[in-house]
Amino acid sequence: MVALQPLSKIWMDGALVDWPDARVHVLTHALHYGYAVFEGIRCHTTSRGPAIFRLDEHLDRFLNSAKIYRMKLAYGREELRRACIDLVRANGGVAAYLRPIAFSGYGEMGLDPTRAPVQVAVAMWPWGAYLGEEGQARGVRSLVSSWTRVDSRMLPPQAKCAANYANSALAKMEAVAAGYDEAILLNSAGMVAEGPGENIFRVKNNVVSTPPASSGILRGITRDTVIQFLADEGLLFRRNDFTREELFTSDEVLYTGTAAGITPIREVDGRPIGTGDYPVTRRLQRRYTDAIEGRLPEREAWLTFVR
Repeated sequence: MVALQPLSKIWMDGALVDWPDARVHVLTHALHYGYAVFEGIRCHTTSRGPAIFRLDEHLDRFLNSAKIYRMKLAYGREELRRACIDLVRANGGVAAYLRPIAFSGYGEMGLDPTRAPVQVAVAMWPWGAYLGEEGQARGVRSLVSSWTRVDSRMLPPQAKCAANYANSALAKMEAVAAGYDEAILLNSAGMVAEGPGENIFRVKNNVVSTPPASSGILRGITRDTVIQFLADEGLLFRRNDFTREELFTSDEVLYTGTAAGITPIREVDGRPIGTGDYPVTRRLQRRYTDAIEGRLPEREAWLTFVR
């Protein structure tokens, strides 16, 4: 983790404002009750200038998250799309992480969020690989958490809601306190679900698998990207549940996510994974880098160029 690096502007409630002026009241409803939905999006440098990766898919998920939580936004998809583009341009077109967020604002306290106004903002900041450049190269050490991934009977895991990430934070802190880099969460049935902020893939005997949406995961945009890459590469792929001990006997295990990119896992619960060569992960990493940096013509539609 690195310190946040402020840029010039943040888009907030329809206007670009200076970074220090993007403020909320201490009685903002979401601050007390976690009622906010958000997205994580990357803007990368390409030979044709800055390009936002899979912007439309991220905004679709953002709007779906708001719908699940009965959150009525004052801005539609095209307005939010323009907000992201304008923000990248206003901040000099740097490679950065974008964070659209909608939240119940200041107005009335109490559990019912429908009596509070809904605010929408988009911030961005330079942010390297979430699990570190060394982690992407050598792999990270992971701990299967004692905390269980939230169940769809408790909170909707398909919505990227701030409240869900208290579950993630507990798992992350537990892993770090035990000397690991990241956590892995099981679902209420005891099957592997995902990381605190990443999806998980397993490779065994040249078959790549990932838990299905029914396991309580968030349908990741990078997860979907990797699934499409597997087809491009002619690799066998399955959506299926797998157990904690099946992680131990995998040939490869990897995290995927907008913040984390594609990161191999070299160890789970003190057990080394595979040989440490990560051949499938390396193929996916190379293809992903080519796609986000504009060197994969067949996937150019995934890029929104900011001129």
